[in-house]
Amino acid sequence: MAAFIAMIKGIISSMLKWITPPPLVLSNGKVVRPAISAMWIIVPIISFLTLWSISMTRFRLDMLIRRGGQFFVIVSRMIPPNYAYFDNIITPMISTILMSLVGTIIGAGLALPFAYASSELNQSKIGKFAVRGFFSIARTLPVLVLAVIAMIIFGAGAFAGTFAIAIFTFTIMVKMFFELIDTADMGPFEAILSSGASRIQAFWTSIMPQLWGQYYSLTLYNLEMNIRNAAILGYVGAGGIGIVLAERLAWRVYPDVGLILLVLMITVLVIESISREIRRRLL
Repeated sequence: MAAFIAMIKGIISSMLKWITPPPLVLSNGKVVRPAISAMWIIVPIISFLTLWSISMTRFRLDMLIRRGGQFFVIVSRMIPPNYAYFDNIITPMISTILMSLVGTIIGAGLALPFAYASSELNQSKIGKFAVRGFFSIARTLPVLVLAVIAMIIFGAGAFAGTFAIAIFTFTIMVKMFFELIDTADMGPFEAILSSGASRIQAFWTSIMPQLWGQYYSLTLYNLEMNIRNAAILGYVGAGGIGIVLAERLAWRVYPDVGLILLVLMITVLVIESISREIRRRLL
């Protein structure tokens, strides 16, 4: 056992000598020993975690090489799209857009007071950290889980999807906006407070004028995300284009799927372009 321990110590000592940069001798005779690069620690850890993840997830490169080409086979079956199916997806697509729009507006509107309560402007430390803790937990719930919960409460349909999007936007906007509040210029806020106004009045008249542009920008950014989220909520029955997409995929009617994906892609690109232009003018 003693010999084995000595061998391990020798190996470790040799490795440390190998990775340790050679000392530098300055002109005044002083010897400087450079620090060991953190990459010698980080790279082995990342390599170990990668290999462990591959083992846990049973990732197989040979399977990817053999079967990965099937992706392009399925895509080729979607081309050309079945344009005759267009009339069947107009209403679900409009429903998807409206779900996203209404859910985003509700979530963003509700986020304002809670963002204030989460910010450093809230003098109650217990209240501030309680609100932050609650939203930290709430943000861990994916939008699909929220949609399933909403369906249990309200039943299947677009209302459940809208509710899920509103809650998801609400939790995200609170996090994003209270961080913006904490970076605002507090000079006007303190000046209005000293004039006798309440903290809410001072917040509304001094902080919000600085942040309205960023608030609208964050709202538009969430709208872009929610369009994509709404498209997949149909897989759990929460309304929108996702229901039609799941149905056509289940029946393997790939030309219809191709048309749905094309319309969805164009819709997202148009909304992103409009949103980007609005954000550019706001900021």
